[in-house]
Parts: sequence; C-alpha cells; structure tokens
Amino acid sequence: MRHVREEDPLSPQDPPPEQPSVAAPAPTRRRSDHHPVNWLLVVPIVVPLLTLLFNNDGPRIGGFPAFYWMQFAFIPLGVLCTAIVYQVTKRRKGDDR
Repeated sequence: MRHVREEDPLSPQDPPPEQPSVAAPAPTRRRSDHHPVNWLLVVPIVVPLLTLLFNNDGPRIGGFPAFYWMQFAFIPLGVLCTAIVYQVTKRRKGDDR
C-alpha cells in the first residue's frame, strides 16, 4: 500500500492568494417621494369625509341606501388610486431615481 502525501495548499513557494477586490458602492442619490401623482393618495381619504355626497336616502341600489353602497364604492376607489400611484412611481430594475 502506497501512501500518497497530499501537498500543503499553501506551500512556501506559492505566492499569497490575491485578496478579492471590493468595489466601493456607488454613491446613491436620496430617493425623492415628491412625485406629483402622490397627491392621488389623498383622494380616498378626503372623498369619504365629504358627507354631502351620501347625506341622503337615495338613490338606492339593490335596496341599500346611498350611505351603505357608497361606503363599498370607496374601497375600489382607494385600490385604484393606490395602484395608479404604485405603477407610476415604482422603481424599474437598474433605475436609480
């Protein structure tokens, strides 16, 4: 049986391994959230506060007074406004805003 001697990975004849170069992070600009479309997020907050829109019994939809069905209508309004703002202001891959 023959014994094979494994060589030392860092023998004295070998040069020291090179250190991986670490690239300095690119300077990042501070992200600005002052896009004008962000004002669209105020709509779902303010519209339900306008009681003059639903301060009456009619029109009725499906037997429900205006107050009730308008409360449910405000939900898609909020979702729509949020989706629009998200789509307009989202960062694209590799885009440094």
